Amino acid sequence: MTRKDSVIQFNESFAAPWWMPGGHLQTVWRKLQKTPQLLRHRRRIELSDGDFIDVDVEIPGTALSDPLKPLVFLLHGLAGSADSPYVLAMQHELSAQGYESVAMNLRGCSGEFNRLAVAYHSGCSNDVEEVIGVLLASKPQNQPLIVIGYSLGANVLVKWLSETAHRNRVLAGVSVSNPFVLALCCGRMNSGLPFWYGRYFLNRLRRDLEAKRQHFERSGQDDQLQILQALGSLQTVKTLWDFDDAVTAPLHGFRSAEDYYERCSSRQFLPAVNVPLLIVHGRNDPIIPPDALPQAHETGVSMQTELLDQGGHVGFVARGQRYWLERRILHYIQYHADRSI
Repeated sequence: MTRKDSVIQFNESFAAPWWMPGGHLQTVWRKLQKTPQLLRHRRRIELSDGDFIDVDVEIPGTALSDPLKPLVFLLHGLAGSADSPYVLAMQHELSAQGYESVAMNLRGCSGEFNRLAVAYHSGCSNDVEEVIGVLLASKPQNQPLIVIGYSLGANVLVKWLSETAHRNRVLAGVSVSNPFVLALCCGRMNSGLPFWYGRYFLNRLRRDLEAKRQHFERSGQDDQLQILQALGSLQTVKTLWDFDDAVTAPLHGFRSAEDYYERCSSRQFLPAVNVPLLIVHGRNDPIIPPDALPQAHETGVSMQTELLDQGGHVGFVARGQRYWLERRILHYIQYHADRSI
C-alpha cells in the first residue's frame, strides 16, 4: 500500500469565518462555544499503584444492539478534562451515530483530588494502558478500539500507540493539535502572544499543586504531603519550563525538564505506530511551532496528515459548520469501522 492509497478523502474543506482569521481567535472561541448535554455516567478505575482514574462513559441506545461497533476512547489536553468542550462535542457526535465512547480524566482532572502526589504529564501512557486494559476486559474480544487525543492527550496517545500490548485491538487513532516536540512548544510560550497561553497553563498548574498540598494537609496524608513539600518553594518558577524542571520532572522520575521533554515527545514514537492514524493540525496554531511537526519520512503509509492553513489550537471553528472537526473525525472513524465488519 502506498501513502496515496491510504488517504481517506473528506469532501468538506475547512474554512474559518471571515471574522475569525487568526489562530488565537480560533483557539479561544472554541472554549467559549456552548457545549452539548450528554447523559454520561462516571466510572472509577482503580490503578495498581493505589490511585484512581475517573472515566465518563456515553452509551447511546443503538450501541447496545451492536456490541462489535468500535469503542471510542478520548483523551483531553493540558488543564482540561472529560468536560472540555471539544471532548463533549465529539462524544455528542459519536453518540448520534451509535458509538459508545469513554472520555478519560487524567489524574486529578475529574474534579476530585487523586490519592497520590504524582499527577499527569505528557508521557503518562502507562495510565492509559492500565485504563484501556480494564475497559477492554469487559468487552467482547473482537470488539475494536479507536482512540482520539487532543493536544497533550494526543502526545500521550501517540506514545501509547507505539508501545501498547493492546495494539491488536486498535482499529485506528486520531491526533489533534499534537505538540510532538515538547521543548519547542514550551519555548514558544516564553514570549510574544503565546506567552499568555504559557502563563495561563502555569497559573493553573501552580494553583492545582497548592490546592493538592492543602488537601493532603487537611486529610492527614502526611506521606504524600512530604513528597510535595520536598519539591521546595515555587517562588522562582516563572515559566512552564521552570515548573516542569522543579515539579513535573522530579515528581515523575525524570532528571530534569530537558530529560522529560526528550523522553516523552511523541514525534520520536511515530515510526513505531503501526495502526492507521489521522493527524489534524492548523498551521496557525499559536502554541505549536511549525518545526515541531513531523516530516514525511517520520510517518508511515497508514498515517494521514491534514495540515490546514487555519484552525488554531484544537479550534477548527468552520464557517457555517459548528462541528467541522467532529465530522472530520467521525468520517475517518466510520471509514475504518465499515472496513472492519
